[in-house]
This record gives sequence, structure tokens and C-alpha cells, in this order.
Amino acid sequence: MGNEFNANDIFEIAKQIEINGARFYREAANRVDEDAHKNFLTGLAEMEDSHEQTFAQMQQDLKSAEKAEATFDPEDENALYLKALADTRVFFEKDQPEKTMKGILKSAISAEKDSIAFYLGMKELVSERMGKSKVDDIIKEEMSHIKLLASKLVDFA
Repeated sequence: MGNEFNANDIFEIAKQIEINGARFYREAANRVDEDAHKNFLTGLAEMEDSHEQTFAQMQQDLKSAEKAEATFDPEDENALYLKALADTRVFFEKDQPEKTMKGILKSAISAEKDSIAFYLGMKELVSERMGKSKVDDIIKEEMSHIKLLASKLVDFA
């Protein structure tokens, strides 16, 4: 029997991805020299912090059914699995890209795309009664990140 997840599980991973993203942008800001680039990257880190809080609030607003355990999991393996995925797949801890803004932005766009692909896959594991539609809200947030990053990347083309 496969694992089924609920919206609460997905919000847990979404918060972890935002934490990882904020760390990525702060470390990237420390690698660039220009103040304008540092400020932009620091602003992205703060945006990730804000999104983590948004997801935490959305998680608190979930209905009981959207938080209910879908499978028997006394060892909390689902949560450990999701955290491991967040830490290794999206904004995973890796060497920072080169010091150029172009390289940083390309890495960030790639990570955001990975996060969307991850959420689309996870959405298939969440039933309607467990909050499947809430995953769409997370996906929309991540898509807005890509738009912002892509518009900035045009400056470096």
C-alpha cells in the first residue's frame, strides 16, 4: 500500500523549501560584490521568509480533514521522507553557483522549477478531501517566484 499525503504534509515541505530558499539567497548575497545585487538577493531571502509565514498561516487554516493522517505512520516516516526530499531536491544544500548574478538567477530558476515539478507530483498523492486544491495555492506562489527571477535575468542576457 502506497502512502497518501494530506495538505498539512505538503505545507510542512513547502515551509522547509522556503527555509532552504532563504538560506540559498542569503548565501548568494554574500557571494556578490555589487550592493544592488546584494539588496535584490536579500530581498528574495526576505520574500522566502514571508512565504514560509504565509504557508504556516495557510496550514493553520486547514480543515480537520485536510490535516487528518491518511496512513498509519507511528514513526512519522512521511514527515521525514518529505523533509529529506525538500533538503535534497529543491534548494538542496550544494555549492553556491559562480559569483555572477546570471549564474545565481539561473540556479534559482532551476530550483523553483524543481519545486513546481515536486508539488505537481505530490498533488497527485493528496486526495480532494485531504486538501488537494491547497497544493495549487503553493504552486501559484512558486510560479510567481519564477516570473520575478526571469524578469531579473533578462537584465543579464
